[in-house]
Amino acid sequence: MPFKYFENLVDPYADYAETDTPPKKLWPFLMVYSAPFKRVFWIAAILSVIVAIVEIGLIHYLGRLVDLLSGDPAEVWAQYQTEFILAAIFVLLIRPILQALDVLILNNSILPNFGTLIRWRAHKHVLRQSVGWFENDFAGRIANRIMQTPPAAGEAIFQVFDAIAFALAYVIGAAVLLNQADPRLLVPLVIWLALYGCLVAWTVKRVGPASKAASDARSTVTGRVVDAYTNIHSVKLFAQDSRELDYAKDAIENTRVTFQREMRIYTIMDVTLIVLNGLLILGVVGWSIWLWMQGNATVGIVAAATALTLRLNAMTGWIMWALTTFFRQLGVVAEGMETIAQPIDLVDGPGSKPLVFKNGKIEARELTHHYGREKGGLNAVSLTIQPGEKIGLVGRSGAGKSTLVKLLLRFYDAEGGAILVDDQDIREVTQDSLRGHIGMVQQDSSLLHRSLRDNIAYAKPDASDAEIEAAARKAEAHEFILELEDQEGRKGYDAHVGERGVKLSGGQRQRITLARVILKDAPILLLDEATSALDSEVEAVIQDTLYGMMEGKTVIAIAHRLSTIAQMDRILVIDDGNIVEEGNHSQLLAMQGLYASFWERQSGGFLGTEGGTEDGTEPESEEAAE
Repeated sequence: MPFKYFENLVDPYADYAETDTPPKKLWPFLMVYSAPFKRVFWIAAILSVIVAIVEIGLIHYLGRLVDLLSGDPAEVWAQYQTEFILAAIFVLLIRPILQALDVLILNNSILPNFGTLIRWRAHKHVLRQSVGWFENDFAGRIANRIMQTPPAAGEAIFQVFDAIAFALAYVIGAAVLLNQADPRLLVPLVIWLALYGCLVAWTVKRVGPASKAASDARSTVTGRVVDAYTNIHSVKLFAQDSRELDYAKDAIENTRVTFQREMRIYTIMDVTLIVLNGLLILGVVGWSIWLWMQGNATVGIVAAATALTLRLNAMTGWIMWALTTFFRQLGVVAEGMETIAQPIDLVDGPGSKPLVFKNGKIEARELTHHYGREKGGLNAVSLTIQPGEKIGLVGRSGAGKSTLVKLLLRFYDAEGGAILVDDQDIREVTQDSLRGHIGMVQQDSSLLHRSLRDNIAYAKPDASDAEIEAAARKAEAHEFILELEDQEGRKGYDAHVGERGVKLSGGQRQRITLARVILKDAPILLLDEATSALDSEVEAVIQDTLYGMMEGKTVIAIAHRLSTIAQMDRILVIDDGNIVEEGNHSQLLAMQGLYASFWERQSGGFLGTEGGTEDGTEPESEEAAE
């Protein structure tokens, strides 16, 4: 069969006009995604109508056959053999071709491609969201909506053409057929249609909200379960299996209750439908028999009316299920739209151009950001970092250090003030070009569940194996990489590291992250506790690598371990969102201010947050730390 032709009628990955603000209402949302399928949808609708007409025509011909066969067999065959042969050819050849075309369009052109198109575009849209957007939701819930919305939309479209269009054409054809037989046969059909319509309206009104509630409940379960699995180390460390079970059970029970409510609607619908179908059979078949007994109808008319009614009886459950499925799936789509249709909250400004990098000068002008709250973040901070200057950031947790780095990366738009790189406002350059000139080593060195080679080359996808290995050697990672082997037997740089790199130690993950940044070789370098996960011996070696990386770069380094930034050109002490001290290591110690108190309260080189150390132990002497 010509599967390829039908499968390629629509390209789900074709270019399209992206928008930062997708439609918020259901039908406009579906219309946008359906645009590439307009021609295929028309073909599907026409074929559904043709198939329905063929089915009605066969029932009509059945009645004719019954009347013809009441005569002498030899005479009937002699007179109608050509008609019978043509009818047989139609049933054996033309009807299957028409139905095959209908099935190919639905199953091979629409279903696989429509869901793929929605999933691809939805994932593309969500990936454009800011870091802050992702921080406000469960990753599991976002992923669940990306996964469940496309098949729901595809199923809804399938029901439109497979059942709804077919059913409408079938009912109209049935009315025409009964009217031709005897107009009075329309009376029970019209009464039944009115009652059936009321049942449909009652069901549809309740199915949509019930389906959305059930879908919301399922997403909540997914979010809670994924949250537990993602943080399984904490769950096991604090022996909280039972607590996580209870937390999940609340959501699972809510899912069961919402699903029960949804199923009650279907039970009422099914029982009512059985009663209505009994009335239809009794009305149409009984009336046709009564007309035959009065001499006003032939046996063929009775046979056709009976076949038609029994066919409608069999179809009504399917049609009702198709309708409820249609609206139930629309409820799932509506729930998914809460994620997929959210506007992009951080976009490139109109006319944004790539950053033109000159020498790496960074300026912050009255920079203010509180994450929409009254406290936390930064308060009108102004500073200038000269090209090639190495800056250290020191301060208590929550003082605003990471906020400054995130704003420079434009993970958020500052609530006030501006950041300039080489005299260019970062809101007026493209985000990708900005981040392309920045390398960052984070404290949370999670990795992608891919090979070590892919993880290191993530910053430079076209890097050669030699470049990847050289970066790993500089990060003191090459030796342990060669010893790795995953569960699939892949070794060395081909070994996969597990989700978020959990199969590696913290120090190993940090060294892979360092290798990635070394390979990127960006002119601006951000270090957020870059060596916090390393042991002292490895750190001493890595420090030399880091200082080598810093040569010729503009550097901002955050550290609680003050010895790692003591040699910076300048150190900024941030407290409660303000720069309260500034100078090099010696100057700050001479001030006998906050920095000096941090230095005195170190334990093992880590910055204390209050009177003791960061972990709450009593401070040791600086000599012990050194």
